[in-house]
Amino acid sequence: MSDRLRIPFGEFLALIGMMMAVGALALDMVLPALGIIGSEFAVDDPNDRQELITAFLVGIGVGQLFYGPLSDLYGRKRMLFIGLALFIAGCLWAAVADSFGALLAARLLQGFGAAAPRVISTAVVRDLFVGNRMARVMSFAMVIFIIVPIFAPALGMLVLAFADWHGIFLFTAACALLLAGWSGLRLPETHAAGEGSIPGAGPFAQLAADVREVFASPLTVGYTIALGFLFTLLMSYVATAQQVFQDIYGLGDDFPLAFGSIAAVIAVANLLNARFVERFGSTRIAHAAVWALVPATGLLLLASLGGNPPLALYWAMMALVLFLFAAAVPNLNALAMVPMGRVAGTASSFLGFCTTLMAALLGWAIGQQLDGSLLPLAAGFFAATLIAALVARHTRRRYARE
Repeated sequence: MSDRLRIPFGEFLALIGMMMAVGALALDMVLPALGIIGSEFAVDDPNDRQELITAFLVGIGVGQLFYGPLSDLYGRKRMLFIGLALFIAGCLWAAVADSFGALLAARLLQGFGAAAPRVISTAVVRDLFVGNRMARVMSFAMVIFIIVPIFAPALGMLVLAFADWHGIFLFTAACALLLAGWSGLRLPETHAAGEGSIPGAGPFAQLAADVREVFASPLTVGYTIALGFLFTLLMSYVATAQQVFQDIYGLGDDFPLAFGSIAAVIAVANLLNARFVERFGSTRIAHAAVWALVPATGLLLLASLGGNPPLALYWAMMALVLFLFAAAVPNLNALAMVPMGRVAGTASSFLGFCTTLMAALLGWAIGQQLDGSLLPLAAGFFAATLIAALVARHTRRRYARE
């Protein structure tokens, strides 16, 4: 454990997990309301409703460009509070939106604000830990991050049982306010303003130097690209989950159960990774999981060629795919951050921006092909994982020192 940690380790994990999860809560709680929102604003095409997911992801992707470098300059906690304030403003705007366009703009602002806890959580962990220990901490924190999607759609339906869809955004605003209070009271400042700065350099010169340091690391750039393709798999799955489970498989109100049970598999994978990463190493686990994803998504593609597979088979295959995804991601994340100790905030921004924006745009392109058949989704999964595996392999062989 890092000697710079001033709060109990369990509380630190919970706090980091909630910082990572607030965006997932805002993303997934709205899923059960997509049909209701579409009806209210006369958005009849289910694929067009996916824009509420895409707008949020674009906002969180773009936002991550700013918070990390600024947190390297001005401190982690200051930028965290600014981001949470913007997130709450986006939630309140969404709650009073009177058109689909206004709601999309509010989701964009909401995502832009949610980028702050997303970036700063990773930077804080890297400030305190490195390598296999960072992967272990991230795995534990991601269990909390994954528990949120397990319950988020059910929470959304619970809110809808007592209020309309506007209440979902008020609920997420309240959660962000609680996170701000908890962070303000208990989160240590792991990178104070000016810490690690170049002597005599102004803010713009410092930012330029930090950005150059990130791009000068082929290990960081290579693993970030691989993560972007992996997150395409997750984001296209999330964006289309409501259509797949409710429209294609006809689950109706049981949709949160199917969605959450697959998310539970991801939590199990993260717990296992936290247990074994220091024994086998993040490099070995990451590359084994990425390459195992190729035949796993290939099997889903084969099962979809002759028509949609039965629900039980689709569930089992997606559970396997997302289990392997969860085994790969925290380890690849830690490997990408290894060279980035001094500029952890800027590196976290670069990693988050690239992975989220790649996943949002590629996931949107895949989701737009959904037409009652799972074949486009399965083909997109296979292509994304194959490219991720090839990029990770090239990065390891060419640049890693093991």
